[in-house]
Amino acid sequence: MGFDVKPKFATFDMNGTLIKFAINDALREVLGDRLPAEIADDYLQACKAYRIDECMGGYQPFHQIVAKSMERASRRVGLEYRAADAQAVYEIVPTWGPYTGVTAALNRLAEEVPLVIITNSDTAHAVRLAENLQAPFKVVISAEEMGIYKPRLGAFEYMFEKLGVTPDELVHVSASPMYDLRSAAAMGIEKKVYVDRGFEHDEHWLGYERITDISDLPVLFGLPRP
Repeated sequence: MGFDVKPKFATFDMNGTLIKFAINDALREVLGDRLPAEIADDYLQACKAYRIDECMGGYQPFHQIVAKSMERASRRVGLEYRAADAQAVYEIVPTWGPYTGVTAALNRLAEEVPLVIITNSDTAHAVRLAENLQAPFKVVISAEEMGIYKPRLGAFEYMFEKLGVTPDELVHVSASPMYDLRSAAAMGIEKKVYVDRGFEHDEHWLGYERITDISDLPVLFGLPRP
């Protein structure tokens, strides 16, 4: 278990992997009593499905991804859609902080390997959320900068070019096979880590190291736990 060769970079998905991506909590908070309990689960699941669907077309700012996914989900379940609700949800995003143990693990790993973020956030949100992690990232790559969202393969092509690396020179870390690890595998990144946070199924055939505790991440690189 672990990596024998030190990579040039450890690259990370951010939201849902390092940052607690609490968008369902934000949706519930903003909609309040206007989201009836009997349709809440269907609405939240629809929002998630429509967010990834919106990411698969031409680039649009993340506030539009949020708005269009909420509008489509509202229409699907028969809920009134308000543009102000989508804006309120979007404005909550940069207030989110890291999962427990993330900051310590990142700082330990940064002692040996340069850290990079590749995120589906807009640039302004990416900067603020990266600051919330309180760790030394060499590069933060946003969807706005790339003009494309993961899981589209062009996002990884952009990252390779930006960092000046080949796929074998990276370790990519994510809690999402759907958004990250399938694409990373397709693009030839053999060294991958799945941080299993319980919101997606294990897809072990993608050939990653699976951890459930972020403090195990430095151990994969031959470092002591933080």
